[in-house]
Amino acid sequence: MLSKRIIPCLDVRAGKLTKGVKFQGNIDIGDPVEAARAYYEQGADEIVFYDITASAEGRSIMIEVVRRVAETIFIPFSVGGGIRTVEDMRQVIMAGAEKISVNTEAVLNPVVIAEGARAFGSQCIVLGMDVKKCSKSSETPSGYEMVIHGGRTATGRDALAWAREAERLGAGEICLNSIDADGTQNGYEIDLTNLISSHVGIPVIASGGAGRPEHLLDVLTRGEADAALVASMVHYRTHTIAEIKAFLHGHGVKTRIYW
Repeated sequence: MLSKRIIPCLDVRAGKLTKGVKFQGNIDIGDPVEAARAYYEQGADEIVFYDITASAEGRSIMIEVVRRVAETIFIPFSVGGGIRTVEDMRQVIMAGAEKISVNTEAVLNPVVIAEGARAFGSQCIVLGMDVKKCSKSSETPSGYEMVIHGGRTATGRDALAWAREAERLGAGEICLNSIDADGTQNGYEIDLTNLISSHVGIPVIASGGAGRPEHLLDVLTRGEADAALVASMVHYRTHTIAEIKAFLHGHGVKTRIYW
């Protein structure tokens, strides 16, 4: 049985760590470099970094902030936001990232997934999916729709169909974020996570809604996720990574223990 991963998420805006609810009302809450160091020391398995306004603002990712975070931690580091080309990917990897997350550009130009996989290997390409519940229709039979530009633009594209297409194109992992659950701390979108996890053959990271260790237990078991992203519950210091892992270990979920 593979260990389940616990992955803090750093949403970064204008160089500051930020957090919102359902992709809205973001407030700045700290320094991403300091947060990354703290989570690394607490036993995080990976760190995810998103420049959350890069795509909507049509600019490149803040590479210097990426470099500063990479210099601070010694665990896998995934970076996304404003990545449009293989050259953008190369710059992020040269700055210290092990994985590149593509989201908006992948929906608009799916070939970037295949190009990235050929250049760096599928294990480096993470498909970021920002998903919102919708009415079932011929276009969205799963009842879940892809949204791009940091939650600003609905696409009318079915989330499950897109996940399967991205896997075929060469994505090595999916980071699945529920916009409806994001920042609420009321629990992950279990039905969505289970839907995607059970229909693709690559790892799925559940994201959006974690507020208590019980929520991670739920999504890693019933939701069949391979990993769980956490943000609010660690940013606001209601729980540490070590506490979350100890809880999961006590309930029979295998995690990597570093202490």
